[in-house]
Amino acid sequence: MQSQPGNPFVVAQAPAEQRAAFIRETYFTLAGAIFAFVALEAVFIGSSWAPDVVRLMTGGQYSWLIVLGAFMGVSWLADAWARSNVSQALQYVGLGLFVAAEAFLFLPLLYIASNFSSPDVIPMAAIITGLLFAGLTATAFMTRKDFSFMRGILAIGGFVALGVIVCSMLFGFQLGLLFSAVMVLFAGGSILYTTSNIIHHYRTDQPVAAALALFSSVMLLFWYVLRILMAARR
Repeated sequence: MQSQPGNPFVVAQAPAEQRAAFIRETYFTLAGAIFAFVALEAVFIGSSWAPDVVRLMTGGQYSWLIVLGAFMGVSWLADAWARSNVSQALQYVGLGLFVAAEAFLFLPLLYIASNFSSPDVIPMAAIITGLLFAGLTATAFMTRKDFSFMRGILAIGGFVALGVIVCSMLFGFQLGLLFSAVMVLFAGGSILYTTSNIIHHYRTDQPVAAALALFSSVMLLFWYVLRILMAARR
C-alpha cells in the first residue's frame, strides 16, 4: 500500500522508475559502506596502536563483553539515525557511524587473521562471502518471494545466539565450528529477509537504512566465514 499523501511510496507499489532508482541507490550505498570499511580496517591494522588495542579488547574475561555491549549501543543509535526522516545527511552520518563501529569490532579478528593465519584466509573469506551474498540476492530478486515471515525466526535466533555468545564470555567456553556454521545460515537468512524487504517493504526514501541493514548482514556472514576458514587452517 502507498504511504500517506505527500510521503514516498512503499517500494512494491512505487512506479518502476522510482523502484529502480531506490534499488540502485541502496546497492551503491552498500558498496560505498564496504569500501569505507576496508579502508578503515587497513588504517587500523597498519597503525602502531593496533596490537595494544587488540590486547585491551581481548585481554580480560569481560573485555569483549564490554566491547560487544558498546557496539550494540552504537548500532542502535546508528540505525535510528539511518532511518531518520530529519535529513538525508543524518542518515549517512548514521551509516558512517555504523561502518566505523564495525571496523573497530572486526579489528581483533582481522589483526589475528592477517598476522597469525594463512595470508590468503582474508581474501578467501571475502570471496566466499561475496559469492554467497550474490547467490542469496539473485534468489530474492528472481523469485520475488516475500521473506517477511522470517522476521520472528530471525529475532528469536538472534536473541539465542547473543545469549550463547554472552554465556561463552562469562563462563569461558569456546564457540566451535558448529556455532559458526549455524551463524553463517543465520546471516544468510538475514540477507534474504533484508533483500526481500528492499523489494517489498522499504519506502523509496530509505536507501541508506536498507544499505545499513544489508551491510550488517554481510559483515555478520563475513565474520563467521572467516572464523571457519581460520579454524580450518590451524
